[in-house]
Amino acid sequence: MALSKLKEFCVAEDATELDACIARYGDNALILGGGSFIHGLEARGLLSEVEALVDISRLGLGGAESSSRGLRLGATATYAQVEKLAEVRSAAWLGAVRDALTYPPLQVKNVATVGGCLAAACPFFDLPTAFLALDGRVSLSRAGAIREIGLAELFTGLFENCLESGELITALQLPMPTARSASAFLKLETTANDLAIVNAAVRLSLDAGGACREARVVLGGGVGDRITRAVSAEKLLQGQKLDADVLRRAAEAAGADISPMQDHRASAAYRLAMAKVFTKRALEKALDRLNRGGEA
Repeated sequence: MALSKLKEFCVAEDATELDACIARYGDNALILGGGSFIHGLEARGLLSEVEALVDISRLGLGGAESSSRGLRLGATATYAQVEKLAEVRSAAWLGAVRDALTYPPLQVKNVATVGGCLAAACPFFDLPTAFLALDGRVSLSRAGAIREIGLAELFTGLFENCLESGELITALQLPMPTARSASAFLKLETTANDLAIVNAAVRLSLDAGGACREARVVLGGGVGDRITRAVSAEKLLQGQKLDADVLRRAAEAAGADISPMQDHRASAAYRLAMAKVFTKRALEKALDRLNRGGEA
């Protein structure tokens, strides 16, 4: 049994209780948001040293705030709460988040949290791919000390993050793009409740003349040991008027930036081919949103 060393389930009511529990167990304490991926970690044998589960749902880290600078999501905000936000439901630049939230079942949406899905560092998750395409930044806290890092810095390997002992994610910031922008997300899965075989999120920002001012192309779902920006595709899109040929060449270029894995669900060659296909489709979807002036 993967949790055979578990000694305590701590529901922290405040920062003092949180720090005390972490002090008792050190690196053998696992911080929980919604806990929706506990079974997934256990099934992979990644919880064999865990002695304490620390629930942070009562620390007041939920909620969301929209401003002219963008969107701030609290670490314990659930998928369901994010999905109900007016900006997520309508803004073209947040289209990738809206798209990603169409995939999880209701049971997951009601408990899974923003901070939890990021801290898990699972490349098969959907929302982190969308958040990275939107240049997300995370706020981290440890014993009162606060720091902020880019989302790409958080992921260091398969199920591995850069969090220090006792450090937790407190919020995610999605900055408002400076130009006319739209984003989109698509996913290849085997069943309605499956983790991604491949997923793709893109953001396109156009200048006043209609050329691509900035692009983000992000791939996940087994294309590597972490979610990956396809910089080659982004460079190809930059400064271009976006037509079908440019999108096709950008999608092809994305393949140069990934090293797909092979497992029981898909071969590396299949993931590579589908990464290009889904990149092209996501680019087309984002461009269609831009052309329509909003939701599509």
